[in-house]
Amino acid sequence: MADTLPVIETWGLVRRFGEVTAVNGLTLEVRRGEVFGFLGHNGAGKTTTVRLLNGVLSASDGKVRVLGLDPALEGPALRRRTGVLTENPSLDERLSARENLEIYAALYDVPVAETRRRVADLMGQFDLGERAGDKAGSYSKGMKQRLALARALLHAPELIFLDEPTAGLDPVAARDVRELIMHLSREEGRTVFLCTHNLVEAQRLCDRVAVLDSGRLIAIGTPAELGQKVGQRRTVEVEASRETVQQALSLLRAMPGLAEVQTGDHGSVISFSGVPHEGIPRVVAALVEAGVRLYRVTPQEPSLEDIYFALYEEANGGRQPAGGGTR
Repeated sequence: MADTLPVIETWGLVRRFGEVTAVNGLTLEVRRGEVFGFLGHNGAGKTTTVRLLNGVLSASDGKVRVLGLDPALEGPALRRRTGVLTENPSLDERLSARENLEIYAALYDVPVAETRRRVADLMGQFDLGERAGDKAGSYSKGMKQRLALARALLHAPELIFLDEPTAGLDPVAARDVRELIMHLSREEGRTVFLCTHNLVEAQRLCDRVAVLDSGRLIAIGTPAELGQKVGQRRTVEVEASRETVQQALSLLRAMPGLAEVQTGDHGSVISFSGVPHEGIPRVVAALVEAGVRLYRVTPQEPSLEDIYFALYEEANGGRQPAGGGTR
């Protein structure tokens, strides 16, 4: 991360639609240059929050600052510094892909001298150059998604809101988008606010994540911090020779602090938990000194999917999430 200056700050943010409270007392900060994951099932309030942060909706209560601005009062100025990719982006399908980008550049006051270069660069980056003159309506869903992402980046925003950015993309294009997100954060110092249901992708990309449930923030932190919060343990797998696997099992089961020591489907692989990261070399050294032949040692952090469901169940008395409702 480039630094820890917050680009988003909210204090008790609330948004009501009649009797429905879509965002309920949201307090958080997002740091400059980080990839921040915003997680929650359908109906959790993610899209409403993004609209509040961009000044598209006004808050019912609470305070918010984005890039030092009040979105409700300074929305146009703020939106010139942010880029937004919605889950279902709208494009003018009567126009060519190039024209879609050129019109957007004009709306955001991109200098005319810069527009042609930026459009060409982005079309090439997203592998759309050969179809730049084709109408957007002729594009596949994945191509439209790439075009919409190019549009969100066209005016070089400092803060980028991405809602399911890899939805509809083939594996190669999805990989390219993930690499782009990392480049934007790590190399260019831009902040990425990532709304996603893809928890594997979120764990891979995000510095920190926030979990929203029915408009309420129920957890925020790094995946490792959240795993500790709900008691999700790091698992370590070791692969021993078949001749020494029983010896390894006996040694591991006798070590204080280790838990869930068991063999996997393949008899030579043993998994255990309860050891801190810095304690793994001690365990490995003890096995090797006892004559156990090890072929592999693989620490595995708790999956964000397991953490997410544990957090939700903790906040809802063991109830599993169900989709639907206001996003």
